Amino acid sequence: MIFVRSIVFNVLFYVNTIFWLLVGLPTFFMPYWGIVEVAKAWGRVNLVLLRWVVGIKIEIRGAEKIPKGGLIIAAKHQSAWETFALLPLFDIPLFIVKRELMWIPIFGWLMAKGRMVPVNRSAGSQALVDMTERAGAEIACGRQLIIFPEGTRRPAGAEPRYKYGVAHLYATAGVPCVPIALNSGLFWPRRTILRHPGTVLVEVLDPILPGLSKEEFFQRLQSDIEAATARLIAESRAKMVA
Repeated sequence: MIFVRSIVFNVLFYVNTIFWLLVGLPTFFMPYWGIVEVAKAWGRVNLVLLRWVVGIKIEIRGAEKIPKGGLIIAAKHQSAWETFALLPLFDIPLFIVKRELMWIPIFGWLMAKGRMVPVNRSAGSQALVDMTERAGAEIACGRQLIIFPEGTRRPAGAEPRYKYGVAHLYATAGVPCVPIALNSGLFWPRRTILRHPGTVLVEVLDPILPGLSKEEFFQRLQSDIEAATARLIAESRAKMVA
């Protein structure tokens, strides 16, 4: 039954994505926030489909801790789930994305319209400089930059592999960083089509205010996210066994 429900959801997910891509086309003639609102609506519909089709719910804790204005959002990355599910939490969110995604017809064009920040991973240290400059300009406009400090999805419970770019961004942006812990990998594992019923727990942690050194920030960020993530994973696993 899980297999069948997962197949149905995956089909509906892509149908929903195509639908919102078409809805987003008129935003080419609107301010950039038009496509951002379309992306947030896409995320909300995906969450409804997950709940109805495969029984995946969401519980968000600590949303009241999110400050207004420009922010860095540093989230744990276990699944494709957080690439859409976190969008509705913020006013004008944006992502750092691989440059190659911007080349995809319609999808990439709309990301460019939404002023997502492309990064050329083959450019080495220059990529970090360019990313920081572009992201800082968007944050200065009052936007919320969602970044995955590990750079790629990691299985639930896997050893963390944080990259230092987030510390460089924190040091230059001069805004609070809001860490987010989650356990989405238990229900939407990477590299599989299966979607398992349950409740994804998302916890917004205390903001890290500007002013720490890069090393202090980096250590605190990893410590805060990993401790909270381990707790959320343990909590959900205990419920699965009970």
